[in-house]
Amino acid sequence: MATLCDRMGIGAGATATLYEALPEEPPTAGMAEVLQERGVRVLVPLTLPDLDLDWADLADESRAPLGLDGIHGADLVLIPGLAVDASGTRLGQGGGCYDKALPRRAPGRRVIVILHPEEFTAALLPREDHDVLVDAVLTADGATQITARHRA
Repeated sequence: MATLCDRMGIGAGATATLYEALPEEPPTAGMAEVLQERGVRVLVPLTLPDLDLDWADLADESRAPLGLDGIHGADLVLIPGLAVDASGTRLGQGGGCYDKALPRRAPGRRVIVILHPEEFTAALLPREDHDVLVDAVLTADGATQITARHRA
């Protein structure tokens, strides 16, 4: 995580989104710790009844909601996924939470999906018009930039 932050110029005063991993997901607690030690504000999602995402500061034990536009201030957007293909298509859990939230990020902010290595696939995943393509994948093997943004 520190290497990725260094490459992206993410340090003190920056803001990142991250999620608190479920047991079957790649762990994120260590990433949150590294980010916070670097002086990065970490925002975690709060899933709303309509499956949109509000945001809360991880350092705030009360998890006070910051609003739907909390993601707009993020310099680094780290999100979960079940799979990503080489064109940047991300498969989530099907609720559309991130499909609703990602368009609210600031223009040019990169989206990085955290996966297990075997979840970054060469097979093309189904893509719908509302799907937001991701910019990179982060696994235990390292970060991989998505370069093919279209399909043949």
